[in-house]
This record gives sequence, C-alpha cells and structure tokens, in this order.
Amino acid sequence: MKPTLLVLAAGMGTRYGGNKQLDEVGPSGETIIDYSIYDAIRAGFGRIVFVIRRDIEEQVKERFFDKLSGKIEVDYVFQEISNLPEGVRVSPERQKPWGTSHAILVTQDKIKEPFGVINADDYYGVDSFRILRDFLVNDKKENNYCIVGYKLGNTLSEHGHVNRGVCKAGMDGFLQDIVETRQIKKTKDGAEAPGAEGNPVQFTGNEIVSMNLWGFKPSCFDFLGREFRNFLVNYGMDLKSELDIPTSVDKFVKNKEITIQILMSNERWFGVTYREDKPFVVESIKKMIRNGIYPARIY
Repeated sequence: MKPTLLVLAAGMGTRYGGNKQLDEVGPSGETIIDYSIYDAIRAGFGRIVFVIRRDIEEQVKERFFDKLSGKIEVDYVFQEISNLPEGVRVSPERQKPWGTSHAILVTQDKIKEPFGVINADDYYGVDSFRILRDFLVNDKKENNYCIVGYKLGNTLSEHGHVNRGVCKAGMDGFLQDIVETRQIKKTKDGAEAPGAEGNPVQFTGNEIVSMNLWGFKPSCFDFLGREFRNFLVNYGMDLKSELDIPTSVDKFVKNKEITIQILMSNERWFGVTYREDKPFVVESIKKMIRNGIYPARIY
C-alpha cells in the first residue's frame, strides 16, 4: 500500500496577511502545494488528504480536484473547533484552531496507512519527499516514526521571525529532544530567539530543526488523542493556546513510548511566512524550471 500525504492547510496566515496556501507562485498559476503534490506523486505517494477550514472548501476543490484526477487520489477533512473528545469543557468564546496535533487527529477516520505530514505553505524539496516515502514504505516498527530534518540556516526568512522545532539527536540518529522555539530571526552570525528573562538564545545555523515534515504510522492517533485530551483539561478554557506536533511527540519520546528517526535533508526550504517572501519564492521556482527540476506547467 502506498503511503498517504497529509497537507495541513487550515492555518489562518495572519503574518502573511491573506490565504497564503492558495497564493500563486508558479508561472502557470501553481501554488507551493502544487509543487509539493507533484514531488509526492513522483516520489510514490498514493493519496493526498487536505486538512482545511470549511470556508475554503470550494476553493480547494476547484484548484486541486479536477487537475489531480487520474494522477493521485484526493480527499479532505475539516479542522473545526468543535472536533473534540467527548466530555471535555472548552471556552465557548474560542475561535482559534487547536493546533497541528489536532489537525492530524481530525483525519483519524480517513487515514489507515503510514502517512507523511507537510505544511501547505512550505517548500520542502524533491529529495525530501523521496526520503520520507522510503521510510514510510520500508520501516515496519509500529511506534517508530520519522522527521525529515533541516539545518536551521536553510530555513530562515529574510523578512521576519519564524517558529521552528529545534531538535537534539542522539548518536544513533534518533530524536532525544525537540523544543518548539518561537520568533527565531536571522542574524549575521546565525540566528537568535527571545530567551528567558530577556536573554536571547543564540544559534549557529547548523542546528537540526523540524519543518513539520513528519512520517507517522496509524498508531500515532492513540498517542496524539491522549495528549490532546490532557491539553484540553489544562488549557481548554484558554482562547489562544495550541497543541503543536513537536510538543506532543517530545513527551512520548521522553517516556520511551515512541521513537523518532531523524532523516536529514540538504534541501533549502522556502515559504511564504510573510508577503515579502513571495518574490524570492517566485524567483526560486523560475530557477528550478530553468534547471529542469520542474516543467513550466506541472499539470
């Protein structure tokens, strides 16, 4: 059975100032998602599942379903605030989604096979999808998952701060620790992020970071479900708290309930975190077309 690719496309795009998931960056109107799906198809994935908001349902269907017909199976599921375990209490004023762990959980009825997870607005590179697909097909350990890691210096924006899961790997190549680190910005010597008591945390740029390019097995739904219920007990009345994937998996790695294999990619990330990022993304796509990595029209 071919693995599935789960595309997280329900984000609000607040820093970008619009629906960045559907913004066109290719010469024939392609979005970043189009290039990711194209790479996933040629890497050997068998199905795409989008996690979306209800208000962009028609846009997603119009942009992807017809042109992908006959190339790969496509499905979608809504991430809604009301997708909750039975018996939990949450704030009736909550409007913000519950985070990326919850986004995976809402696909439980749709996905029964090993699957990869990507952000809709991040470009990961051709080899990254091949690395991910090979793991999902060949690794048979039920509770062994993977993360495709990047060097921090290859994932920074020139136009503002970014959030990254900073990873610590053991000598065996498995994840020991991952910390969701917010507001990392590029500096002339590497990068830095706000630290405790006003002391910035310095980075060289060689640190391994997560770009939310994960490989999971169906067993993850049990772990994430337990963690999400605990999260709601503690933060269900908050209006903005979110449960992200790095925070969830870090707990179970340290409890030795799961293992996460780190598979390094040498690709350079780019994305549209900020509207000012778009010209660089457009030019990068043009360069790859000139170099034969992509055709001028991918569909």
